[in-house]
Amino acid sequence: MRVLGVDPGLTRCGLGVVDGGVGAPLRMVAVGVVRTPSSDSVPERLLALQIELEDWVERYAPDAIAVERVFARGDVSTIMGTAQASAIPMLAAASRGLPLALHTPSEVKAAVTGNGRADKAQVTAMITRILRLANPPRPADAADALALAICHVWRGGAQSRIAEAAAAAGAGRPPSRLQEAQRRARRGVGTPAPAPTATARPAGTTAGVPGAVTSRTPGGRR
Repeated sequence: MRVLGVDPGLTRCGLGVVDGGVGAPLRMVAVGVVRTPSSDSVPERLLALQIELEDWVERYAPDAIAVERVFARGDVSTIMGTAQASAIPMLAAASRGLPLALHTPSEVKAAVTGNGRADKAQVTAMITRILRLANPPRPADAADALALAICHVWRGGAQSRIAEAAAAAGAGRPPSRLQEAQRRARRGVGTPAPAPTATARPAGTTAGVPGAVTSRTPGGRR
């Protein structure tokens, strides 16, 4: 499984590609950072990000794209820039029919280090160890992109195995009563006849006994 991790940002956008699977060694394919000058307009900066990201997708042909989920921060301008930049990989995935995953920073930290509150130094150290790199990836945006890719390889691969196991187990299991009833209803087989409608009778009579009155005590006893 090959995953492109994207740490979105308008000034710096981290990109990292990782190969591997659950229970298998992971390998870094590529890592980098796309920078756009703050002097350019927002549309120009987004276009530059799109061109570079499209080039990465075409060059490395990922099986899925993982993006950091945007969450509220103190600086509104940072939130806006990150949200705008995160739309670029989402559109790239949608236009190609690629699976897209959004992971929160705490999910990524927990997957890579086992601690959802790990700092950047701990995350970078674990990425270097997991990918068996000679040197830690720099800058932090590049390391975060690789962490996103690693997180999705492990989480996405595990979820796929669970889904495959569930599908295989369901294939050999007899249908439930509800499933069988639904199947028969679709085929129009075994549909029960409607229940007979009760006929109103004059007060003080029972079936076949004119004028007979039936009294009941609480509890249904005569």
